[in-house]
Amino acid sequence: MSFSQELGALAKPIWDAQLEHPFVRGLGDGTLEEERFKRWVRQDYLYLKDFARVFAWAAAKASRLDSMSWYASVLDLTLNTEMELHRKYAARFGIGAQELEEEPMWPTTRAYTDFLVRTAADGDMPRLLAALLPCAWGYHHVGTSLAAQASPDDERYADWIALYSSDEFGDAARRLREELDREARGVPEEERAELQEIFLVSSRYEWMFWEMCWHGEDWPV
Repeated sequence: MSFSQELGALAKPIWDAQLEHPFVRGLGDGTLEEERFKRWVRQDYLYLKDFARVFAWAAAKASRLDSMSWYASVLDLTLNTEMELHRKYAARFGIGAQELEEEPMWPTTRAYTDFLVRTAADGDMPRLLAALLPCAWGYHHVGTSLAAQASPDDERYADWIALYSSDEFGDAARRLREELDREARGVPEEERAELQEIFLVSSRYEWMFWEMCWHGEDWPV
């Protein structure tokens, strides 16, 4: 079993809980209230900005030229393609580009992205990848699980499922797993335990992101 497979097995209860979350179930069967999904669109747009920063750190810290090139290509794709697609997708829910830019970052989004950026800035490549992987891999897991069901009638939700279950998205998650497996090869046992904890923290934040978008969130003061 590879190291990334070990991490996936450890996080399975959290990932199973994601599939059982009412937000994800509603997304899959098309019953999710539009206002709840709008919360996800707005907060995920803000998340993508810091997600891109983590790939910038990855490109800077990569030890191999082909890895550096790949991280840089994902950074470019996120900033110049995916975020534009996100703006167009948001418009289908009546959310304008200016509204996305002015949206305040909610506490869970702030905590998750701060954790990712801090880990990327302060940690080495194995730690960076352990923090980053649950997003790409977890979303592909959710997307493929929902794609195995009947497609929702709302084509906007069907398009979301199609995107995150796509071969392209799956290939990106696979490449990140391969990168982590290579980078983590031969690390001491105590460091492997730290990588496991980082992976689980990000996985927990993935569940909390659905929870945040389901209930709504604000700063208490």
